[in-house]
Amino acid sequence: MGGGALNLFDLTGKKALVTGGSRGLGHGMAEGLREAGATVAILARSERVHQVAAAAGFLAVQADLSRREDQDRGFAEALDALGTLDILVCGHGVSHREAGETYPLDKWDWLMETNLTSVFRLCQLAGNVMLPRGRGKIINVASMLSFSGGLLNTAYASSKGGVAQLTKAYANEWAGRGVNVNAIAPGYMATDLTAALKADPVRSPQIMDRLPAGRWGTPDDLKGAAIFLASAASDYVHGAVIPVDGGWLAR
Repeated sequence: MGGGALNLFDLTGKKALVTGGSRGLGHGMAEGLREAGATVAILARSERVHQVAAAAGFLAVQADLSRREDQDRGFAEALDALGTLDILVCGHGVSHREAGETYPLDKWDWLMETNLTSVFRLCQLAGNVMLPRGRGKIINVASMLSFSGGLLNTAYASSKGGVAQLTKAYANEWAGRGVNVNAIAPGYMATDLTAALKADPVRSPQIMDRLPAGRWGTPDDLKGAAIFLASAASDYVHGAVIPVDGGWLAR
């Protein structure tokens, strides 16, 4: 590959906000964007975000995206710290596993606010920065449960189905105005969020039996897709939901 082609992936001088960037998949994507040259702010709920940011060379914003006032405040603080915004990665998310017939309404409300409403709001806020300039990259994080219903994950599956459709809806409106809106759909990734599932003596072997790659993914496995969708290499990609799943959907 020639130098010109490689330059398509260069993020030097770009300013990026990655939510959920203090750990797991969000941290992996934030690292990838930084390694490609971007200045990165990470947003997370815990005070730990400050230590992680200091160690990794990120800017830090602490905000709880299950709270509407924090959605706006967190975005404003990140924008102020960065000076502008070229790339938004909505990498945060929560989960609560329980049977559908007993799933608590308060858990539904909390999960939908965190996983879907906050993504809508952050995309909206980012769009209002990017659209007047006629350029920008928004990357949402969908899921395998954007494609299927899963088990014991009523609210999570609903929220991630919503993220996929939200991504397409914004892409339809903004593609002609220079803003790319796409999503990554991770497969089964070894993170804190999936630790219980990975340790499940029944479900974990079932998952491995269907994984052509023969392993669970890691946060590093999302770096390439994130860099692609954040860079000029994806300028004609709009409304895509790209699986990074070890072949799960193909099986």
